[in-house]
Amino acid sequence: RKRIEESGGVRPRSDVGKKDGESGPTQQQQAQPAQNPKRQGFGTFNDSGSARKKKRDVTKHRFGAVMEQVPCPKKSRNYTLSMAVPGSVVSNAQTRELRTQLVGQIARAAAIYHVDEIIVFDDLLSSKMKDNYHRYGGRNRNHRDNNNKRSSDRSHDGVDDKETPKEGEGTDETAQQQRYQPSDPHTFMARVLQYLDCPQYLRRSFFPMHGDLQFAGLLPPLDAPHHVRAGEKSKYREGVVLDKKGQGPNAGSLVNCGIRSRPVEIDRVLAAGIRCTVELDKKAYDSPGKIKGVVVSPTTPREDDGTYWGYTTRLATSIKAVFDECPYEGGYDLKVGTSERGDATVDDKKFGFPQFKHLLVVFGGVAGIEECIDADESMTLSGKDARKLFDLWVNTCPYQGSRTIRTEEAVLLTLARFRPHIVGSGDNASKAPKVIKDEDLKFSDGEDLSEESSDDDDTSSGDSD
Repeated sequence: RKRIEESGGVRPRSDVGKKDGESGPTQQQQAQPAQNPKRQGFGTFNDSGSARKKKRDVTKHRFGAVMEQVPCPKKSRNYTLSMAVPGSVVSNAQTRELRTQLVGQIARAAAIYHVDEIIVFDDLLSSKMKDNYHRYGGRNRNHRDNNNKRSSDRSHDGVDDKETPKEGEGTDETAQQQRYQPSDPHTFMARVLQYLDCPQYLRRSFFPMHGDLQFAGLLPPLDAPHHVRAGEKSKYREGVVLDKKGQGPNAGSLVNCGIRSRPVEIDRVLAAGIRCTVELDKKAYDSPGKIKGVVVSPTTPREDDGTYWGYTTRLATSIKAVFDECPYEGGYDLKVGTSERGDATVDDKKFGFPQFKHLLVVFGGVAGIEECIDADESMTLSGKDARKLFDLWVNTCPYQGSRTIRTEEAVLLTLARFRPHIVGSGDNASKAPKVIKDEDLKFSDGEDLSEESSDDDDTSSGDSD
């Protein structure tokens, strides 16, 4: 301790093991921290608060900036984009976590490229893979439970001393079985897709605990415009109707729109538990008192200024039901099928879409669209005539380097290559788009955690082993 005090608080280096003529660093050299010329401008690496603040201030504006708001085209979008995916593709994954990750990739691609509707259809080919699906969903858990029961019986010399539950009392085992009962692949995909599209502050209201959502909290968020953050002054918000009403003779229902401690009073009375889209006045965020809003259609943000407002999820019992149960009046006026045997390719200079209002892009499963059509007995077409079912039969990746392209890869690849043609051929493509400049984009520092990344509500529906 005395030597350290004499050297100015720096422990002197030992000269043991040094050659003759060599000496350790002087006291002045020991007191001065080493300077790295490559790190100039980032502050020194001492423990002083000013140095840490300087380093933080320098890096704050250079790294980690993210968009506060998604770029908006500021013009109405009247066309819609739908895509159909077979639910059997998740059966090809070995574990529930991998299945969830696969669905998350499809959801992210849909949000990036403004997909308005996702149809999960039954290609009638998943029966051969259901055993593989159930094996990793519920059978392993039952196998572990049976092993625990056998070991318990063995420890009690074969005597089962379990108490019989009294009448009216539920058992944890029954609740556990219902909670972890595996779904079919199509229901699994649809549930995870709906969960990801739902804003975080509404998930507790619409998604109870379920085994299909066990690993949904691990997925990256969509971070779409309808996932409005608590402090954001958005014109539109998604909300759930509360079992309360405002005060006054013409008071409407109160809606939880994700604004902290400030429910929104809408212009009508709705049943509690309904999800709705509410239009707000941006000035109401800063004014004290009640916030009033008007219930609008979920398509209003898109039709107003082109704001992407998420996707809807629809289940179809077959590929034929994808077309027959179309929610749009007049059906899909442009149907595009994707196949490695397509007769058209995006690489062709003459390739393009005719003008459309409702576009549908269909993806095949492991065996392709042809096998889906062959398996559907309600259709008169055969698999080799699958081309007749679509207006365009496209190969989006000619001369691919792999023997197969997985469905989640095909979704991202196809939507990326179709994007210029979709924007140029939509129903309102004749209007000149607004050019977005860099200075129009708002950024926030990456150090501020986004509420999209919070796991406060993700854990409400995701299970943990």
